[in-house]
Amino acid sequence: MPELKTRMLFISHAWQYDQGYLTLVKWFDEEPNFSWKNCSVPSTDALPDKTSKGLMQGITRQINPAQGVLIIAGMYAAHSGWIDYEISEAKRLDKVIIGIRPWGQERLPIKVQEAANVLVNWNSASVISTVRSFV
Repeated sequence: MPELKTRMLFISHAWQYDQGYLTLVKWFDEEPNFSWKNCSVPSTDALPDKTSKGLMQGITRQINPAQGVLIIAGMYAAHSGWIDYEISEAKRLDKVIIGIRPWGQERLPIKVQEAANVLVNWNSASVISTVRSFV
């Protein structure tokens, strides 16, 4: 059997809305024949430098090795300066950006629609298939 490709992924999320993040991590961890490394910044492992400059540098360090950046396109993304920064860094570093439509949500933030290389619906098969295809 060929060796599995390990995909380096950064999942953009707001800590106060981390259920979607946790679900994606579970999907990736439980998917057979899927290898990945989490480049994200989970709330349980915060960046040490809490200044704006330090947080920006830390986020850039986390995104840099990632091959793909996943953005859960909840409407909270329309109001988060940090998600804006993650999108701009992903674009600057030429990362594949996958926008994920939350379950049952009809509207998506324009900034996510414009930044994403591809948009995908919220279900494990669609997300994992898209990651396999684009990353």
